[in-house]
Amino acid sequence: MMNLPHEILLIFAALGGVLLVASGVGFSLRARFAGGPSQAVVDNLNARIRAWWMMIAIAMAATVAGAPAIIGLFGFLSFLAFREFITQTPVRRADHVALFVSFFIAIPVQYGLIGIGWYGLFAIFIPVYAFLSLPILSALMADERKFLQRTAEMQWGLMICAYCLSHVPALLTLDIPGYQGREALLCVFLVLIGQASDVLQYIWGKLFGRRKIAARLSPNKTVEGLIGGVFSATVLGAALWQITPFSPLAASALSLLITVFGFLGGLVMSVIKRDRGIKDWGGLLEGHGGILDRIDSVCFSAPVFFHAVRYFYSVY
Repeated sequence: MMNLPHEILLIFAALGGVLLVASGVGFSLRARFAGGPSQAVVDNLNARIRAWWMMIAIAMAATVAGAPAIIGLFGFLSFLAFREFITQTPVRRADHVALFVSFFIAIPVQYGLIGIGWYGLFAIFIPVYAFLSLPILSALMADERKFLQRTAEMQWGLMICAYCLSHVPALLTLDIPGYQGREALLCVFLVLIGQASDVLQYIWGKLFGRRKIAARLSPNKTVEGLIGGVFSATVLGAALWQITPFSPLAASALSLLITVFGFLGGLVMSVIKRDRGIKDWGGLLEGHGGILDRIDSVCFSAPVFFHAVRYFYSVY
């Protein structure tokens, strides 16, 4: 168990307070609209709130347990997300060896490199060695049918679900002067701002959304929701500057970076879902869909945030 900065406990306590209020509102709405035409919407809201209780409880337990638990949690999320991605792609028997290597070698090694702090190999292991190995393994099985498509989709899934997401716990390895022992706060900051942006975009969109950004690709995304959510999450990030090594201005700029890349990541993953003819990546999280539905924005914002912090604040 790690010696936690007190700010982490305060953040989780605040999140618990927000969920208590949300649960109370959901309970009241369920009683008010029971049996009515709006009951399905209320039931979905309450399902989302229950899932958030579970997700925050797991995140808090991992954070309290320490760096190995945080790394292990994100490694497990990568495994689940990659599994969801692969189930929506055409896979042939010739791909089984490459998939085994992806699930049981590439992902564990990627997170193991974070655990030992080997940045030099962590940064290139999947983009270089895994990317070269996967098509070689598939080619050795001598099945040329849709070979390029099958290989590219496997590489893309591993890149998003494992490589990009692994940059969240990789924040624990950064050596920031005057910030030693507080690196877990950077993980909390990144995930909190990214998820807050998603939720706030949804709320602003439901309240004031009129103009669709890409109606065919993601009908729930509106201009008003994007502007309101990004602005609100950026303000939240600026307000939390004291838990980071950043100034208030830098915290707001990095929060803007997180929210913009998170939105674009969600849009890209929505395009892939529409191409596959599916609404959600899975059904593991009640009211949310699959793991990948919940973390798609973090997958895109994590590497950008990590390298910005490493370049401007870390000693390397």
